[in-house]
Amino acid sequence: MRAGPCNTLLKVEPMKRQDFRFSHRMRVRWVEVDMQKIVFNGHYLMYFDTAVTDYWRQLAMPYAETMHQLGGDLFVKKASVEYHASAEMDDFLDVCMRCDRVGNSSMTFVGAIFRGDELLITSELVYVYADPVAKKSQPIPAPLRDMLEGFERGEDMVQVHVGAWHDFQKWASPLRTEVFVHEQKVPADMELDDDDETALHAVALNRMGLPLATGRLLQHAPGVARIGRMAVKKQMRGSDLGRRVLHALMDAAQNRGDAQVILHAQCSAEGFYKRSGFVPHGAVFEEAGIAHVEMVRPL
Repeated sequence: MRAGPCNTLLKVEPMKRQDFRFSHRMRVRWVEVDMQKIVFNGHYLMYFDTAVTDYWRQLAMPYAETMHQLGGDLFVKKASVEYHASAEMDDFLDVCMRCDRVGNSSMTFVGAIFRGDELLITSELVYVYADPVAKKSQPIPAPLRDMLEGFERGEDMVQVHVGAWHDFQKWASPLRTEVFVHEQKVPADMELDDDDETALHAVALNRMGLPLATGRLLQHAPGVARIGRMAVKKQMRGSDLGRRVLHALMDAAQNRGDAQVILHAQCSAEGFYKRSGFVPHGAVFEEAGIAHVEMVRPL
C-alpha cells in the first residue's frame, strides 16, 4: 500500500491593520520617489525605523534617557523587507509595528505598511540589547521587558498622580526646570514661586518612575480655577500626556466645586487647549518674554 503525501501546503493569511496596536501615519514625499515614480525600495526601511522611534514614544519611553538609566542600548542584528506593492508620491501610509518576541538579549519587531487596507510592505527587525561601550550582548532588563510586553497586552504605560507639592516636587520641579528654564529660557526665579505650596499638582509617570508631564491647579477666585505650569517632556510631545494631565486637573477643579477654569496659554499651544474646549479671552500679552493668551472653559 502506498502512503499518501507527507506534507501539505499551508495557506498563510496576510497581515491586517487590526493585527497591530501601534501605527505611525506618514505621507510619501517627493524626495522619496525614484525615476519609476514609486518609492525607492531603500526608503521603506527608513519608514520602519522612523516608526520604531514613535513606538518608543507610545511606550512613554524617552529612548536615550531610558537606555542611559538601564545601562545598555539596542543594536540592529537583522533587518528584512518584503515588497508586495509600491507606494507612490503623496500616498498616506500607516506604518504598523509590533514587538513580536522578547528573548533573553534580543527582541523581534514585525512591521507592515498599509495604504488604506492594502498591504504594501512587510518587515522583520531584530534588535540585540548590549553594553554600549563593549558592544557585547546582555540580558534585557526587566523594566524594558515589562514595558514592551505590557504595551502589546494593551496596558496603560503611564499613571497620572494628583497631590500636594511636598509629594510631587521631586518629579515636577526637575521637569519644569528642563522645559521652562533650560529649553524656553525662562528665568529660574520666575519659574518657581510661592503658589507651588498651595497648588494641587498633577504628574504623569511612566513605568520606570520617570516624570513626563506636569501641571498645577490654583484657586483663582471663588468658583474659578486656574491651571498653569503645564510642561511636557520634549520627546513626549505629540502624545496624549499633556491632555491627560490637563483633564486630571480639570477633574480636580470640578470635584471641589469650581464652575470655570482659566489659564494663560503660550500662543504656540493655543490649538492644544482649544481641542479640550478652551476659548481665547482678550488680547495677546507677553509673559516671561513669551507671547500668551488667556483662555477659559466652563466646567
